[in-house]
Amino acid sequence: MSNQPQRAFSTAFKESVVLRLRAGERLGAVADELGIRRKLLYEWRDAYRKLGVAGLNRKRGPKPGSKGSGSPPGRASPGTPPSPGSAPVAARPGGELAQAKARIAELERVIGRQQVDLDFFRRALRLMDAAPQSGIAPTSTRSSKR
Repeated sequence: MSNQPQRAFSTAFKESVVLRLRAGERLGAVADELGIRRKLLYEWRDAYRKLGVAGLNRKRGPKPGSKGSGSPPGRASPGTPPSPGSAPVAARPGGELAQAKARIAELERVIGRQQVDLDFFRRALRLMDAAPQSGIAPTSTRSSKR
């Protein structure tokens, strides 16, 4: 562990960094320039993709929507005040649209993974149906030597 104190970054700062990454700047270059660990930038980017600006404003603890969290996914907990300098997503021009597009992209990825699974199981089922049905039990892959 390092002896360096943990820094706190404002939501507005985190958002500006994430927007730079979305604009195409290399994550490593931004991390080096700002003196921030790359892992932290990956976490900010992922949180922004999932929840928008609200994801950057999260406090440490249980993730929204996980067991033990009283708030539904994508919503800040009721007792958490918004940080100064961060406007609600709906108040920003295009905020809802950007959030909807991110949600659509996420759902398309999920559908893609499900389609890959379906294709795999369809092929496996066809192979099972096409295999000759014999009364002989499948051979073991274990060695007969002891």
